[in-house]
Amino acid sequence: MSTADLTSADFSSADVHSADVHSAGLHSAGLRSPDLSSAGPAPVLAAVPEPAERTGGLGRKLNWLRAGVLGANDGIVSTAGLVMGVAGASSNSLALLIAGLAGVVAGALSMAGGEYVSVSSQKDTEIAELDMERRALAERPEEELRELAGIYRAKGISEGLALQVARELTAHDALAAHAEAELGISAHERTSPWQAAWASMAAFALGALIPLLTMVLSPASVRVPATVGAVLAALMLTGFTSARLGGGSPVRPMLRNVVVGSLAMGLTYAVGHLVGVSL
Repeated sequence: MSTADLTSADFSSADVHSADVHSAGLHSAGLRSPDLSSAGPAPVLAAVPEPAERTGGLGRKLNWLRAGVLGANDGIVSTAGLVMGVAGASSNSLALLIAGLAGVVAGALSMAGGEYVSVSSQKDTEIAELDMERRALAERPEEELRELAGIYRAKGISEGLALQVARELTAHDALAAHAEAELGISAHERTSPWQAAWASMAAFALGALIPLLTMVLSPASVRVPATVGAVLAALMLTGFTSARLGGGSPVRPMLRNVVVGSLAMGLTYAVGHLVGVSL
């Protein structure tokens, strides 16, 4: 990306060339070229932002990692609560294994289904918004150009420079420019609901295996404290990881995870113990 200073003599030629490129870009996309004659020349060429597909790549990867960490965290807490509740009522290893496996399968499928529905709804909404924007560009190109320029003016760019930014981006890819500036989404990339569902299910199941295996494989005399220790260590790790991915301090997320996990295990163990005694 670059910013070139144009003299008043050179700008007229550059502006005509920009309008020609803009018209050709819209024509190839099946859109009408807006009338730029009344918009007035811009004094400089704007620095064109990187496409959302490139600049958003790292952000999307970090979002996937955060989602995976949160899915694992859910698996750890929910399964730990389940096996601790059963352990409070019974010391039977087979009962613990059956209950734990049922919890892992049910939780993983629930996470996958919820993620699939959520991402599918988001994808449908984005497609509908893009269709509306595509129609608006075909029917009202001049208005859409002014709207795009207005978005950049609202960000503090001067009027002439904002118009030049809008012209250049519209000539390059009108739909992508409006999708990024107005809707905050990519015009060409959608998240796969199936990928999101599988990732969520896998993360939950991996997290859930920590309390389940610790509880089932540990000797009966130490299985409860061993599970508590393994779960709290895992929750501290997920809290640390999520904080680092978000660029924040890990202390509060780690402490929050430990408190929530401790409450879940303590309460479910107490309920299981009370039910087991009463039976």
